[in-house]
Amino acid sequence: MTQPFNQVLDVRGQNCPMPLVNARKQVGAIGPGEVLKVVATDKGSVADFQGWAKIAKNVELVAQETESMDGATVYVHYVKRTA
Repeated sequence: MTQPFNQVLDVRGQNCPMPLVNARKQVGAIGPGEVLKVVATDKGSVADFQGWAKIAKNVELVAQETESMDGATVYVHYVKRTA
């Protein structure tokens, strides 16, 4: 899938809850309507990002996908700042 995005946050190698913590900080630094692509190796980040999007008032989880990068499985999250 080719999802448009404005910035990339690479949190590969970080374990829960750090991918989400760092994504929340970065979303605060982008403008409304912009999309942050988060690349993580933590399998738990899939559920973490889904839960965050359900309760947060300023983000929308646009898409999630799994890719292979440098021989490892990575979990890619596209988060849009809505406000």
